[in-house]
Amino acid sequence: MKKIINTTHAPAPVGPYNQAAAHNGTLYISGQIALDPETGKLVQDSIEAETHQVMKNIKAVLTEAGLTFEDVLKCSVFVSDMGNYSRINAVYAEYFDEDTAPARELVEVANLPKYVNIEISVIAASGV
Repeated sequence: MKKIINTTHAPAPVGPYNQAAAHNGTLYISGQIALDPETGKLVQDSIEAETHQVMKNIKAVLTEAGLTFEDVLKCSVFVSDMGNYSRINAVYAEYFDEDTAPARELVEVANLPKYVNIEISVIAASGV
């Protein structure tokens, strides 16, 4: 049975979707952008600040589901400019230990919601 996960500590969905859905011990987190859940405003001071906000939003959803970054199996990272790869990677590395980091792809796309520079979706599971 599917369980819907939402938290006020991450941005509310802006369409017909939820922050996450869990099934059989696996959590699927919708793509997160750098919306500050308290102000509803985008954090775009720098690609680093934007990436940190995205990761904070992911952490909030993981926490609501009783999971941590250690439980993340896969990240899908979408960026507007591959030229920011190393700067994004430096922030990303603050959230994952290199030895146990999840599988990941990072791809450049033409546009993202609200024309942000980065969006990340996550698959996580407990007890793997």
